[in-house]
Amino acid sequence: MGTLSRLLQSLRNPLFARLYAAQTTSLLGDAFTWVALALLALEVSGAKSASILAGALTLRVTASVLLPPWAGILANRVDRRRLMVGADLGRTGGVGLMPWVGEVWQIYTLMFLLNALTAFFTPVYQAALPQVMKQKDYAQAIALSGATYEVLGVLGPGIAGALAGLLGARNLFLLNGVTFMFSALLILTLPVSLRVERGKAHANPVGDVREGTLWLWRDGPMRYALLLELSAAVSGALVLVGTVGLVRGKLGLDALEYGWTMAGFGIGATLAALSMGAWENRIPRTTFVFLGAMVSSLAVLPADWASLNLLLFLWILAGAGQNWVNLPTQALIADRTPEVLQGRVYGAHFAWSHLWWVLAYPVAGWLGTHFPERSFLYGGLMALGLLLGVELLFRSWKRPR
Repeated sequence: MGTLSRLLQSLRNPLFARLYAAQTTSLLGDAFTWVALALLALEVSGAKSASILAGALTLRVTASVLLPPWAGILANRVDRRRLMVGADLGRTGGVGLMPWVGEVWQIYTLMFLLNALTAFFTPVYQAALPQVMKQKDYAQAIALSGATYEVLGVLGPGIAGALAGLLGARNLFLLNGVTFMFSALLILTLPVSLRVERGKAHANPVGDVREGTLWLWRDGPMRYALLLELSAAVSGALVLVGTVGLVRGKLGLDALEYGWTMAGFGIGATLAALSMGAWENRIPRTTFVFLGAMVSSLAVLPADWASLNLLLFLWILAGAGQNWVNLPTQALIADRTPEVLQGRVYGAHFAWSHLWWVLAYPVAGWLGTHFPERSFLYGGLMALGLLLGVELLFRSWKRPR
């Protein structure tokens, strides 16, 4: 509780509190987008929904790999407040068109637009935080924003699924537009400019990305954790791509039950985040990452034969496993990277970890299309194989040098 109280102290800064509220609202909007998309893909294409959803999610993470460096260039030349407002308004327009989608190509076009705008909003928001926070409070603001991103990334789909059961998938897109509009209003009414002085701007992000990548891959424990994130990405992609077909198709249940299932995934992640505070000083971070990848892989293996109640339990375990991979890796980077390089290394890690999902989403979609009765079994075995391969071949990297 003491840790949470320290994090919440950063909200005493009214500028950060408004930015944080905008970020939280925007993250909810992202969650609404992806749950509504999953249901819309099922409505438009039926049995091929896994393939369509995998394609849309691949576009999402591809944008997260390619576009943030260019967002960084603009963030050093344009008022960051205007960039974030523009991204929110663009997303408002994009989701506003989704209820009238009837073709697969329309889904892909609009989702690429939304992905691109989100890939601009997030790094610009991160760059704006030091402008509104005092240096001594900056770490708390970053920690609170990061924790909110993790929690809403997994709890948001559960909330969205429950609302979809009440409103319907297409109407959820309209509510989604309201969240982005509210985020834009909060940022637009900030009483300060977020423009960077011209002399502090840097033109070339390539050098920073290269330096961060080299530092990330040269360090054994960070390299080990990054490779295990590939295993976690495979099992996580199976959950995000295949759950809607499993619940709505194989089990024959409604959007409300789909929302409950995804909420279970979020509950597991939340419980895992709370447990980190009690265990993180007793267990090495690399061991935590290994355990998380193992739990996530094992949880998806029996999902093809699970009832709703068993699936809820398995997804709680899978959500916990995902967070036990993500949070210790973030802490590991902070432990093993000089402060002056942390921004670059975190940026490189953001790109590389999203690259794993670029690879994992098509695999999950292919399995769901070609092996609909065994997709979770085969995908879980693949994730488990990657995990054991990294452990057997590269276990020496776990030990700090």
